[in-house]
Amino acid sequence: MAIKWTVDPAHSEVQFKVKHLMISTVTGYFKKFDLELETPTDDFSTASNIRFTADISSVDTNSAQRDEHLRSADFFNAAEYPQLVFEGLEYDNKQDPGSLKGNLTIRGVTRPVTLSVEFGGSVVDPYGQSKAGFVVDGKISRKEYGLTWNAVTESGSIVVGDEIKVHAEIQLVKQA
Repeated sequence: MAIKWTVDPAHSEVQFKVKHLMISTVTGYFKKFDLELETPTDDFSTASNIRFTADISSVDTNSAQRDEHLRSADFFNAAEYPQLVFEGLEYDNKQDPGSLKGNLTIRGVTRPVTLSVEFGGSVVDPYGQSKAGFVVDGKISRKEYGLTWNAVTESGSIVVGDEIKVHAEIQLVKQA
């Protein structure tokens, strides 16, 4: 029987970084997200049914005006596409860090991605819950997902970079 693991949102975070004006970096977070996966044992090397979702409405860059722009049709179009979804297909932990291949869907566009996954270990917490920690990193091109809005400054600088760096600190809880 498969063991189900779910994200512990109080001890996890999902962030992204993008160049602004090509001179600095803006960091954003998804405040509402979910992650579930299954393993046949406590060994994550055979993890399956890996599914991550993030609510676009929860995007937070520490600027209400920018967040509303990100939710608009110029970027994520949250009204039509309320979530981004990652479905993991193959986890390989033979090296450190390991890799997780899967499909990422943003704005109805699905593309394959490979993420770097560092396993932080597992432990039973003071309340008797089994927990496991992971650090996940990756890069995507926002334009490949239809996030093409941009502007150019008077000096010719691009306002928003194409490359998005993704970083997540994930703590999973084993379900009884």
